[in-house]
Amino acid sequence: MEPSLDLSPIRSFLSEIAPQGRSALLPALHAAQDFYGYIPEPVALEIAQALQIPAADVFGVIEFYAMFHTHPVGKVIIHVCNDPACALAGADTVFKQLSRRAEYALETGEPISVTVEQSPCLGLCDHAPALLVQNFPATSAPEITWQELTTKTGRRPQTHVDGDLRLLTARCGKGHTTTLKAYQASGGYSALRKALTMTPEALIEEIKASGLVGRGGAAFPTGLKWESAARAEGTPKYVVCNADEAEPGTFKDRVLMEDDPHQVLEGMIIAAYAIGANKGYFYIRGEYLHAYHTISHALEEARTAGLLGSQILGSNFSFDIEIRRGAGAYVCGEETALFESIEGKRGFPRIKPPFPTTHGLFGKPTVINNVETLANVPLIIQWGAKEYRKLGTEKSPGPKLFCLSGDVQRPGLYEVPFGVSLRHLIFELGGGMRGESPFQAALVGGAAGTFATPEHLDTPLSFEGLRAAGLTLGSGVITVFDAQRDLRDVLYRLARFFADESCGKCYPCQIGTQRQYEIMERILNGQTRPGDAERLQDVGWTMTDASLCGLGQTAASAILSALKYWPHLFQPVSS
Repeated sequence: MEPSLDLSPIRSFLSEIAPQGRSALLPALHAAQDFYGYIPEPVALEIAQALQIPAADVFGVIEFYAMFHTHPVGKVIIHVCNDPACALAGADTVFKQLSRRAEYALETGEPISVTVEQSPCLGLCDHAPALLVQNFPATSAPEITWQELTTKTGRRPQTHVDGDLRLLTARCGKGHTTTLKAYQASGGYSALRKALTMTPEALIEEIKASGLVGRGGAAFPTGLKWESAARAEGTPKYVVCNADEAEPGTFKDRVLMEDDPHQVLEGMIIAAYAIGANKGYFYIRGEYLHAYHTISHALEEARTAGLLGSQILGSNFSFDIEIRRGAGAYVCGEETALFESIEGKRGFPRIKPPFPTTHGLFGKPTVINNVETLANVPLIIQWGAKEYRKLGTEKSPGPKLFCLSGDVQRPGLYEVPFGVSLRHLIFELGGGMRGESPFQAALVGGAAGTFATPEHLDTPLSFEGLRAAGLTLGSGVITVFDAQRDLRDVLYRLARFFADESCGKCYPCQIGTQRQYEIMERILNGQTRPGDAERLQDVGWTMTDASLCGLGQTAASAILSALKYWPHLFQPVSS
């Protein structure tokens, strides 16, 4: 116990949020860590009492999330990304250098203590090796100085945004956040005004006719999801924006939120009108603190302008949004785990059915869409479904954002119509390979994706085109590797990522990801045993078939893909 601990700061905050009960747990824990630098036991007990939650549950939630600390840490916390894209750029060396510098600062009594931690993907893959300083992105690691790091003055890097289209990213990549005034000056919220003149049924039919499917990886038809929630019995109904973007290699949602937040909010409000929801939640991954502040400010702008709250734009429709910040758990990107997190529980996925459209957040009908999906909605309503479908292909209509990183000259965010080739994206838009070494492979779809080889370069980037080639679109991640890269290191890092991020609720994933990681560690260290390739296949297909949620179901995708194309990587070296 810490008898001298001043509990007045957290008590004041808790008195404001206590009426929300358990659903205010994440905000309370973040506030506590902001006040004290970590979450001391007396503070956790104070939170439990104020929110009327069993103390064991509060401690269980704290332990579940990687970003919460139960013991004192440095005044400045530096996170160094260790995903494949950052590893290619020397992230391991950066981590070691910063760790040594932090130790030196401690030994010499420098006034500011620093804690350096390795982290999974920070959503800054185009600025590899990536850093977060106090959860704010800093400029690229080789350029930033120790003084900038310890005084928290690191410059926020600007993502390169380009492509064949500038529809979803029209205002992105310009180094500043679009204000409500600027958004409205360029036609923003005109789609909402149009939507409010339509019946909810007609609105849903327009979304169905557009062919829009989820852009977060599952690719479920958006209109059908909205229709199911609209028809479901039970109130209240909810709309949730899933901004827990944590797939290694992904950063598109971060760019949309930071540079053009109102476009996402407009899509979310239209979704709420369509299904009859009066309350929404915007859930942002914990590492995206800048995006969190940007969305928070945009929400205030929208409320002041009468775009959120009671009787929006003079209509009979009322809707408001609460924002929630995660705390470092990849599994919370799974929709039902995200619901559990908002409800103040550990982010364990639920068994389905029932599905969220009938039994979602707080057990009520819920529509959950990711950031990019919602950003498409104003475009569809403004243009009409017929015009929208002129982009892309018949089975994959509309624009698509791709996150390009790795061994390419121009990593960044690219907006293209569905159907352009992988070659076009990498070599024409991305400028081709960074060095003289030729293209070896691209991991398409992120950590849960599959490998494309040189023979796949002319594959159309569409759902049907990639499916025919045995590839996965996922959320639109493409990480490029030249011929000098050891793919075993890439696969080892992916295996470690899934082993660390498995929530442990189901045994196929909990045990399978650990066995997969152990085998890949042996293979990387040159200690491959006879039968390791077969073991990886056995473990991989077991996880795919038997895991409870998408994490375990896709945790072996990249390794199974590599086994298909490069089986020699998994064989013992002959003596």
